Amino acid sequence: MDGTSLDTHDLPIEELEAQITELAGHLNAAHYRWLVLIREFDRRLGWGDGKLASCAHWLNFKCGLNLGAAREKVRVAHALSELPLISASMACGELSYSKVRALTRVASAALEKDLLNIALHGTAHHVEKTVRLFRRAMQAEELSKEASQQANRSLCYHYEEDGSLLIKARIPALGAALVLKALEAAMAELPDTEVEVGAGEIRPLTHASRRADALVRMAERAVRHRGADAKSAEHYQVVVHVDAETLRDGAPGRCHVEDGSTLPVETVRRLGCDASVVAMLEDPEGNVLDVGRRTRSIPPALRRALASRDTGCQFPGCTFSRFLDAHHIKHWAQGGETKLSNLVTLCRWHHRLVHEGEIEVAPRAKGGWRFSSPDGREFRPVQAGETGGYEGSELKFTHEGHGLSIDPDTAATRWRGETMDYDLAVFLLCHKASTDSEASAGAPDVSAETSSGRAQAKAA
Repeated sequence: MDGTSLDTHDLPIEELEAQITELAGHLNAAHYRWLVLIREFDRRLGWGDGKLASCAHWLNFKCGLNLGAAREKVRVAHALSELPLISASMACGELSYSKVRALTRVASAALEKDLLNIALHGTAHHVEKTVRLFRRAMQAEELSKEASQQANRSLCYHYEEDGSLLIKARIPALGAALVLKALEAAMAELPDTEVEVGAGEIRPLTHASRRADALVRMAERAVRHRGADAKSAEHYQVVVHVDAETLRDGAPGRCHVEDGSTLPVETVRRLGCDASVVAMLEDPEGNVLDVGRRTRSIPPALRRALASRDTGCQFPGCTFSRFLDAHHIKHWAQGGETKLSNLVTLCRWHHRLVHEGEIEVAPRAKGGWRFSSPDGREFRPVQAGETGGYEGSELKFTHEGHGLSIDPDTAATRWRGETMDYDLAVFLLCHKASTDSEASAGAPDVSAETSSGRAQAKAA
């Protein structure tokens, strides 16, 4: 059997229904186990050795998930660690991933028991709508604060002794939502980890660090937009001064931001892979004798050809297609030619790792690129092997071995057509959220059949 031609034509409708609902329960339990494995894999940074940006990128690369769906899997997996009742219900096959995904958006220790009751006795639509209305109700309570927020808005900044900039802002809720959305969008394009060069280890970035990186990314967008105007382009550019010998050989010399701090030469080489270059001739005292024309290290026509060839970051499994750099395999400062065969497109995360020595890239004889670690191990996708056909009994035997008893009724919704009283459900959830935040901290397990719901359905 190849798994594509299961004999179901002679099954009666009742048997088809029973098998569908029973298998749904097994899939729910298996999905929970999968989420637990993802959570532990992410906790151990098992994906970090591949130099991918996050666990979601690893799932996208190795398991074929859409990147957005992969991020949701990771979010839900971690959220379940704080929700024992919902976890137990999904683990035994009662709750689908669709319901759990919605519940984890708002669930807390105080609300978990009531939300679980709604999920067990309602459809996925009921759960989604209840969660949406509850979030809207909680947000509405903040409207009365808008006037004072507007009056007290401010932003101030100053430089610390180490040269870093400290920013403090107070923004009204509406404007803050826009800022946070922009930060979230920028954070989605940034990695969750960074390489600690000295120790050669992957370490997770804190949310605070990622937000700082996201703010810089937002500034890059703004500068790029304003800099598109020829009249303002000079005003919105960052200038780096570096001596030719320093750039080429790493010899001692100038290597700093104009009117700013010094930079590592490898950082300047990374920036120089794809930047405007102005050659300046100076006398021994540093007086400028001649200034050449500004040129792009990569001409526009060559850049278009490179973008057409690569379309995005060429590191295996990387999905970034914006904020890309053109990397010289052999740097132009060291005699490398600026031609298509010596250029490869990389996202800024992988471009930095290449210049820091964490990734090596070389052309293949038959085309394409070989990415490897410093010890020679190549980064490549896992090759899927052949698998036998699925007969529908494997999950059942696995779960029976784990002591799970799943039948056609396990995953079936207990809803019988009553009209859901959303007003009552949202009122009780809001009340619980504001007055009983620790009510469910030590609550006993909830039975799917005997739990008495606080949010009840009323007859249609």
